[in-house]
Amino acid sequence: MTRECDPFRIPRAGVEVAPLAGVASLDLGLTGQGGGKFVGESTLGAMVVYGVYQALLTALRCEAMVRRGEISRRDQASLVVRSVWSAMQQGAAVGLVLGLVLLVFPWLSLPMTLAGLVGAGKASLDLFHAFWDGLDATQRAELHDAAYRAGMNLGRLVQRAGEALPEG
Repeated sequence: MTRECDPFRIPRAGVEVAPLAGVASLDLGLTGQGGGKFVGESTLGAMVVYGVYQALLTALRCEAMVRRGEISRRDQASLVVRSVWSAMQQGAAVGLVLGLVLLVFPWLSLPMTLAGLVGAGKASLDLFHAFWDGLDATQRAELHDAAYRAGMNLGRLVQRAGEALPEG
């Protein structure tokens, strides 16, 4: 599994959150038992899942650029808002399609939930990498040292191709 290491490229929420977004449903308090209620609630849930995930990805990725003085906080906020809006539009489309699929084939909810767990794991790693890339060398060394003292090895999570790990 490769990861994006370019600090100027903002990652986008993608297929890793689609299954999770497909089974996320927000209760709108609408009356009735029709399929329209389910599809609407699924669409809204998917929009929230995509929006929150994209906001975290963008904010964490931009933090390093803010610290280096390459962009301002205002630019960071603008980037977050634009990327979240785009991700929520994508989430609405995904939620609508997957809501309709689950309405027609309700038995797919269990496999989609399991796929959502795998996708959530990948999304968690992406968020961790975005966080890690925002740290400076001193902060990274401190975290490596703390992990080593706790008996953990962060090397497999954070090592880039050709990058040497600090010895604990």
